[in-house]
Amino acid sequence: MNNLVESIKRVFQNKNTVTIIGVIVILVLLYIGYSTQINRAVNPVSVPVATQTIQPRTEITSDMVKQVDMPNISVEENVVRTKAAVVGKYSNINSVIPAGSMFYKEMLITKDDLPDAAFIKLKSGEVPYNFRVNMESTYGNSIFPGNKIDIYMKVGNGTNEKIMIGKLLENIEVLALKDSSGKAVFESTSENRTPSMMIFGLKQAYYNLLKKASYMGSLGVELYPVPQGGSVDTTDSVEVSTQQLVDYINAHAVDIPVTETETEVVDPLVPTVTETGGTTNKVTITYPSGCGSTYTCSYVQNSGKMVTVTKRSVTINYTDLGTLVATVTEKNGTAHTLTTSIPIANSTTGTGE
Repeated sequence: MNNLVESIKRVFQNKNTVTIIGVIVILVLLYIGYSTQINRAVNPVSVPVATQTIQPRTEITSDMVKQVDMPNISVEENVVRTKAAVVGKYSNINSVIPAGSMFYKEMLITKDDLPDAAFIKLKSGEVPYNFRVNMESTYGNSIFPGNKIDIYMKVGNGTNEKIMIGKLLENIEVLALKDSSGKAVFESTSENRTPSMMIFGLKQAYYNLLKKASYMGSLGVELYPVPQGGSVDTTDSVEVSTQQLVDYINAHAVDIPVTETETEVVDPLVPTVTETGGTTNKVTITYPSGCGSTYTCSYVQNSGKMVTVTKRSVTINYTDLGTLVATVTEKNGTAHTLTTSIPIANSTTGTGE
């Protein structure tokens, strides 16, 4: 036994031997770590993938999804891992999910969160305008969301009066193009959709102006979009400025002024007066709290002597018709006065000033 211990000691006292053993241990550890990482990377995990191409705004049903095994290294953190988390969701408005693709979290939204991109892009102070278009007025479906357009206006029928054509509004950003069923024209890659409405945002004044013009078809008014850089055929017609068109529209329309409802401001420091009945005209004056300390409270009966009170309420009698002036005066001299006739007309509490 002693000889074995001595032999082991001599081995570890040999530097070359220790170095070789150390190298072997390191190589073994590296091999184990590398093998573990490789196995972890290629170890298959089950993830849902699309069985068909899914267009934007589409509800995802069970037949559109299947589970497949994928190498763990190819599945990123934002990949949805279960079929149950996919079915019942909707594809996002800007997401076409190809067949065989995994489902990424940003591709999926709930029905309640399904937005209309056109309204999201409205700038502060703008309202959406729905401008009627067709394949011809969109230049063969060549106007896209994000393009800038001008709105031109044509007036007259060319028979009873000369035709006028001019630019009404300019530098408008197109937010969306939709077909007659409200679907975005360029949203789907699997079907051709015919443009029916163009949506853009306008300030309220421009919205009103364009809306007025849109109802003037009986006057020969037509509106149509022109992409910036395009041109308008004005042969045998009279070009007019924007202001001339605006004047024409306003001359054939009437603005209904918006009347703001005025809210009566009640002064909390004005005293109130109520009748208490009886054979005489007995009334009670009620003041805000603080009489005699915070405020000076007083009343004058029938233009007589001013009476100062320190209580919140006081009852006085009238033997005939008369007037009553009740006042609350702040320390800075500001007076809050109620003047009323006795008996109180229509059982009111008088008029505060």
